[in-house]
Amino acid sequence: MKIALITAVAITGTLIAGCANQPTSTFATFQAEDLNAAVQSGQYQQKIDNFFVINDSSYSMADEYLGAGYLGEPAATKLSVEKEVLNRMNQTIPDLKLTSSIRSFGFGPCLSGGFTQLNQAPTAYSKSLFGQGIDSLICASGGSPMENGIDGTASDLAGTAGNIAVLILSDGQSLDSDPIPAVKSLKQQYGDRLCVYNVWVGNEDEKSGIAVLNQLSNIGGCGFTAMAENIASPEGMARFVKSVFLKTGQPAIGDEDGDGVLDDADRCPGTPKGAKVNSVGCWVIDGVKFETDKSDIAPQYYGLLDEVVTVIKNNPGLRIEVQGHTDNVGSAEYNQPLSERRAQAVADYLSSHIQGQGVLSAHGYGLTRPMDTNETPEGRANNRRVQLEVLR
Repeated sequence: MKIALITAVAITGTLIAGCANQPTSTFATFQAEDLNAAVQSGQYQQKIDNFFVINDSSYSMADEYLGAGYLGEPAATKLSVEKEVLNRMNQTIPDLKLTSSIRSFGFGPCLSGGFTQLNQAPTAYSKSLFGQGIDSLICASGGSPMENGIDGTASDLAGTAGNIAVLILSDGQSLDSDPIPAVKSLKQQYGDRLCVYNVWVGNEDEKSGIAVLNQLSNIGGCGFTAMAENIASPEGMARFVKSVFLKTGQPAIGDEDGDGVLDDADRCPGTPKGAKVNSVGCWVIDGVKFETDKSDIAPQYYGLLDEVVTVIKNNPGLRIEVQGHTDNVGSAEYNQPLSERRAQAVADYLSSHIQGQGVLSAHGYGLTRPMDTNETPEGRANNRRVQLEVLR
């Protein structure tokens, strides 16, 4: 079956005089991961405000790309892979408010006779405008003056505010001059606002270029170098985009068990539907009181326990531990068996009314698990409780 193809590189049939013949390459349709939901939920947050691309458009990028992940028709050049990387990144970037720019370096007719060219001036990012900037990278020619591209970017950044990601795409080969001083100057000028990221687009015999690019990201102190083949898939590109553009955030706080207490404050998650909970989300049989040193349930509390019976019947299959708790009046030795007797009394009442629809066990915790302070009468009253915990 014929694979659906899209044009990844727009190169005119007749290139500017002096430029090597570089045919258009096409790639299989790319289905980008949608990161918008993760941003909207708060799982990820925007961490940069500007991203500026520096693209290697020197003659070596007109060579055929022999790596994985970018099968082109006709065979892809390294320049066409650079552009496809940018296309896939553009499709994956979520809806963020950004300033973007694209600059290339090389020499000759593909760069209007210069060593570097501003293909897209700094502008408010949109997928369509950034795509136009990618299309302006029409061919590759001349030497490899990466330093000129970095120096040009320093000027492009002059009007920016906020954090900056500089993204360099290159094979790291046959550089005309050392780009390290230019990156150091860029870092000195913009400090902690700036990180340098690289995408190595090269072949097996050009892997020395990875070390060159690593030196540049190390100067920034907060970037890294990715290999083009490792970010070719939707999953790989999504990881790359998250690493460059996003940071882990706090997810939106919900109420998973629907008991009215938000998850970050819920000490007893998983409360069954219909259960009455206290302020921290625990299923407490509120109002059931025992006389001093007694474990008998007074008839006036049967209605409260019948409400619990209804919840159990409406949520079949529950396994519940009936927990008895006390305040700290008296010794631990005194309170432990008292809490056990009270828990057992409630478990016996519930078991006699649920007709085998739930599995109950009773356990006394004495004074070991206070829910409130024992320094006030109100706090001690809250601690003298029977609590139900769903074991499921």
